[in-house]
Amino acid sequence: MKPVRFYWQWLLLSTFLLGLPWPISAGAQISSKEIIQLGPLIQEALENNPELVAEQALVEAMIERVPQSKSLDDPELTLSLWNTPNSLDVTRSDRTIFGLSQQFPYPGTLSQQEHIAEKVVAQAQQRLTGKKREIIAAVKTAYYELFYAHQAIEVHHQEAKRLKQFFDAATAKFRVGKGTQVDVLKAQVEQSKWFQHLPVLEQQKQTAQAHLNTILNRDAEASLGVPLEPMSEPKTLSLEHLQNQAVQQRPEILEAALAVQQFDATIKLAELQTYPHLRVEAQRWLNRNEEDGFGGIVSINLPFAFWTKPKYEAGVREAKAHREVAQFKKRTLENQTRFQIQDLMARITAKRKILDLYQTTVLPQAKLTLRAAIAGYRTDRNDFLDLIEADRALLTYQLEFVRAFVDWEQLLAKLERVVGTEL
Repeated sequence: MKPVRFYWQWLLLSTFLLGLPWPISAGAQISSKEIIQLGPLIQEALENNPELVAEQALVEAMIERVPQSKSLDDPELTLSLWNTPNSLDVTRSDRTIFGLSQQFPYPGTLSQQEHIAEKVVAQAQQRLTGKKREIIAAVKTAYYELFYAHQAIEVHHQEAKRLKQFFDAATAKFRVGKGTQVDVLKAQVEQSKWFQHLPVLEQQKQTAQAHLNTILNRDAEASLGVPLEPMSEPKTLSLEHLQNQAVQQRPEILEAALAVQQFDATIKLAELQTYPHLRVEAQRWLNRNEEDGFGGIVSINLPFAFWTKPKYEAGVREAKAHREVAQFKKRTLENQTRFQIQDLMARITAKRKILDLYQTTVLPQAKLTLRAAIAGYRTDRNDFLDLIEADRALLTYQLEFVRAFVDWEQLLAKLERVVGTEL
């Protein structure tokens, strides 16, 4: 009966290995645990992430600056007492003057101030858009990392099952005198070694879960379900098109362009400061021994006086310097964006080739190698070490494939962040 039992153990082991589930599938997990999907998590992060909420509040605060910038200065109410007696009895003053004054800046000054404030608001709105893209990329990166952790644990459980099969087969072969006790001990060592990996993988899953919870503004220890397998397909991406698209749509570049426009308006405002501003005052005179009357004062400042003109000229030069700095920052950001896209495209292309190689060559060959090692061990043409090495290779390639898949998804998320839109 022992040979028959040995035969059936090998038949079950061969069936298990040849029908090995694809490492990216999470079917077994999905059937028993809650599923989480990327789309709803992104929406939740956009609604609840504290950084995003703070950025939105900042935009709202900036919007309130616009009506302030286009308003006149406060009017002034004055009271003048002439020839007041020593007793300071104001009712015995020879003349009392009530005045109401208002300063009017040179035409165009208020509109330029409003224009500058609107550009500041527009920059804040672009920062908000950039923060949204940043949060989306962060959610995707954390989601894919959690997906990897779950898949690594699933692959680990598959490996533990295979090692148990190896141990049973080695034990059965030893009992019928076709194997050695060393093979049995090797199988036990492999089992112990791989069971030691489980706490590390669980820790990686907890870390990825805490990271995603933090982005979602949840408690770091809140439970999350099993990430659904990403459904991204290989994309045909044009480097030149993406670079041009990024220059036109990336929020950081648009913000830099708005900064240039802001300082253009600042230059005009500084130039307007070199023109005189008008001050008008209406007065009511109450005279002690004479008839009451009305008066007024009209005055202008003299910004072109030789002792004050350098101040305003320096203001214009300062504004022009700020504009030049903003222009160089925009150009630098455009160059960095083009480089980042080129670098990410090269890495995405390389990672896609690696994935195709694993799918078409490495994993199929590793499975065939393990199949041959099983057949060889069963017919005593290979020793147990060949079987273990083939199994280790398959396990390594499975984990490397999942890691490459997750890296590819994360690189796509980074590319979308740099371009400033979904791809």
